Amino acid sequence: MVSTLDEQRAYGGSATHDVTNQAPPLTPYDASEDTALLEGLRREGAGWAEEDLRRLGRQAGSVQAQEWADLAHRHQPELQTHDRYGNRVDEVEFHPSWHHLMRTAIAEGLAASPWADDRAGAHVARTAGGLVWGHTEAGHGCPTSMTYAAVPALRRQPELAKVYEPLLTSREYEPGLRVPTEKRGLLAGMGMTEKQGGSDVRTNTTTATPTSEPGVYTLRGHKWFTSAPMCDVFLVLAQAPGGLSCFLVPRVLPDGTRNTFRIQRLKEKLGNRSNASSEPEFDGTVAWLVGPEGQGVKTIIEMVNCTRLDCVMMSAALMRKSLVEAGHHARHRSAFGARLVDQPLMRNVLADLALESEAATTLTLRLAGAADRAIRGDAQETAFRRIATAVGKYWVTKRGPAFTAEALECLGGNGYVEDSGMPRHYREAPLLSIWEGSGNVNALDVLRALSREPGTVEALFGEFARARGADARLDAAVARLRNRLSGASQTTARRLVEEMALTLQASLLVRYAPPAVADAFCATRLGGDWGYAFGTLPEGADLDAIVDRALPGGN
Repeated sequence: MVSTLDEQRAYGGSATHDVTNQAPPLTPYDASEDTALLEGLRREGAGWAEEDLRRLGRQAGSVQAQEWADLAHRHQPELQTHDRYGNRVDEVEFHPSWHHLMRTAIAEGLAASPWADDRAGAHVARTAGGLVWGHTEAGHGCPTSMTYAAVPALRRQPELAKVYEPLLTSREYEPGLRVPTEKRGLLAGMGMTEKQGGSDVRTNTTTATPTSEPGVYTLRGHKWFTSAPMCDVFLVLAQAPGGLSCFLVPRVLPDGTRNTFRIQRLKEKLGNRSNASSEPEFDGTVAWLVGPEGQGVKTIIEMVNCTRLDCVMMSAALMRKSLVEAGHHARHRSAFGARLVDQPLMRNVLADLALESEAATTLTLRLAGAADRAIRGDAQETAFRRIATAVGKYWVTKRGPAFTAEALECLGGNGYVEDSGMPRHYREAPLLSIWEGSGNVNALDVLRALSREPGTVEALFGEFARARGADARLDAAVARLRNRLSGASQTTARRLVEEMALTLQASLLVRYAPPAVADAFCATRLGGDWGYAFGTLPEGADLDAIVDRALPGGN
């Protein structure tokens, strides 16, 4: 007879450690397997990119790409202020996985390449690519976004654009600090905020002093939150004699010498840890004027539209990734005699999350379509983009933290453990509401558009009119919103923008989503038949149809 001790030895001392009722690894999976995403891609004029998007989706969900994401997050960038000999270098070292992610993103056109693409829908295709590649790791989306956004601002100075735009729109990733014009591709960053003002950039104290060479200045000052400091060039705001102005600052000057760009420290951030965010100091730093003196804010406004859209896109990607993780777990985990996904209450939670995710994805692609058409000269879409991007930036990014928390909870204790990846998503979510203007900044920007650009109001309500008569709850919401405009104030700005966002999302879902999705969204988000947490969809909502649309197939 075998003793208990002998039995334990025979099993290597692990007889109690058989693993059951745990979900298998999600990878490999297809991050583009998202019906709402693919429908939106075609609808907004970029159906020609579907094959590439599907290929990118398979890569994003591959074991290798997900490993890159994990390693880039775990091995954070390191600041090297001096070399071994004592020379100031101000360089940031990244893990190789960061470079793998960046190289793929640039090659796939997720930075500035759409500005060199004449095809209608090029900017939509880029946004859709971001929604898919966003299933990997969010930090490297910062330099690609800034590079994308820098091009329209740089075009305010055609001489500079002629030199730098072909390199910024390149699909070649070439890290390292060298003379910009000697590289095959460039990345651009931004140096806007300062410690005393943050979003109130008009209070900036960095000074710009003209030199004897026309258009060339020297800067002196300290920036507070400049991410991706290893970019090749930066767009920087500084006070010139004529007022706040925009400047191009290269890390390396044309003669090969290092421009003064002293990195005082890297930020210890809640999330977004793979992306270095720094405090650079300028002291005699050479810079080239972009746009007229005194028009710095006007010069960068197009850049703001681009980066705000990317915040919406990144939030939507984070929601989708979190939903996929939650759905995968629920399909493979059993409790109380049934799979979690078949438990009515869990199915309600997943369906509610699916509604939020589809609404965010659909709005993101509508905004991308508006941007694409506005860039090509469509005045109506320009007006719509102006207000709808600020509305979307406010709302979708606000929903991210609550969404990721609920998705994490679907995994229970497993989701609270770092190697599940869910804590990384949870920490990432608040950034997108803060970056490129916090909630208050975007809400006030909507008020500014309402008062100063009346065409934006009619563009927004023109969008609503396309769904008129399709749902009584939507029609009532549009009427309420029209009445609320007359009493708009700072005090009520957030509530106004929330109603705008929900009405806009509902109008899109009523037009484009299946009845089960549109009805449940209107009943809850507009009709008030909803609780205060996810998973409170009303009796009668078609949970199966909603979940099956959001989570096709399975692993």
